[in-house]
Amino acid sequence: MYPDLSAQILSELRRPRGYPAVSVLVPTHRREPENAQDPVRLRNLLAEAKDLVQADPAVSRADRIAVLDQLDQAASQIDPVDLAYAGDGLALFAAPGEHHVWSLGRAVPARVVLAETFVTRNLVAAQLADQPYWVLAVAADHASLWSGGPGRVVEQDTGGFPLTRDLEDPDAERKERIGDLPSTFRDEQTRQFLRDVDTAVTSVLRADQRPLYVLGEAAAVAVLEEVGTAAGRATAVVRHGGLAQGSAEAVREAVLPAVKEQAEKESASVRQELDQARGRRQFAAGIDEVWQQVTAGRVGLLAVEEPYLVTVRDDGDHLVPAEPGDRGARDDIVDEIIEKALDTGARVSFLPDGALAGTGHISAALRY
Repeated sequence: MYPDLSAQILSELRRPRGYPAVSVLVPTHRREPENAQDPVRLRNLLAEAKDLVQADPAVSRADRIAVLDQLDQAASQIDPVDLAYAGDGLALFAAPGEHHVWSLGRAVPARVVLAETFVTRNLVAAQLADQPYWVLAVAADHASLWSGGPGRVVEQDTGGFPLTRDLEDPDAERKERIGDLPSTFRDEQTRQFLRDVDTAVTSVLRADQRPLYVLGEAAAVAVLEEVGTAAGRATAVVRHGGLAQGSAEAVREAVLPAVKEQAEKESASVRQELDQARGRRQFAAGIDEVWQQVTAGRVGLLAVEEPYLVTVRDDGDHLVPAEPGDRGARDDIVDEIIEKALDTGARVSFLPDGALAGTGHISAALRY
């Protein structure tokens, strides 16, 4: 029900639609007893969305019928059992001829919005916070691709994966008699297979650029490095064989130390860049100051503590603290800042909880 988000999918979801493009954001809960109310909340928000569509004079009769049908189709995708494990939020999108349903790992405010675009900032923030990565697991006869994120990896069938070949050489008996039977990884068929693997993963990376971790026995990785470029550009290579057809948990455990090491390196690099920006007086900290700078398009790097969420309202000059449900309260201001930063070409990095405690949990290095 909930496929992995990718940069390509997010780009497609963010493109303008004709009015009405309906977005329904539903807070959900991972644990009992809170998740008992999630089905009721979903039904109520879907009913609100339908009422808004039916009451809006700007929506033509044909579009009204089409959108209501798409909302019903989106709702039908959500199995009650799946809903109990949906995560921290759901996003349902509907427009004439299309509907989409996504589970999110970040909390979302309860919202129904009719516009010419879908409200995607929560998806963008969730996808960035997940810090997704690819794992390419290779062997002489099999290559699998996995999408990774916090606590899980999921095998993918994109880009032609998994790739397989038959190791049996029909001419092996003759070659063995004359002493010309090469080892598996010197065999040209194996080398060609790994060239095909390199081509396939390069195509995937071109469509959805993420850190790549290559997993395989040393001989397989060595040939992959010789015949292509993907392994040489990988974030890390983990020399661990037997997992090209392994379980998701085995693959996750094999790459986890490398993923953690890379996260620590990136976190240290971001903090250093923020320190240098502070020294140049090109630095902003705290939700109000960062909001002003990102609105002006001056943010080059935005750093946010991964769990940071805050509710504010705009008093005309500044963002001030507010309680959820207050008039004018903005529950997803952090996600708004993230999407605005991306729209203006900034880099966005999530840091561990407490990493920016001294600067209001959110900071930015400015372009000027």
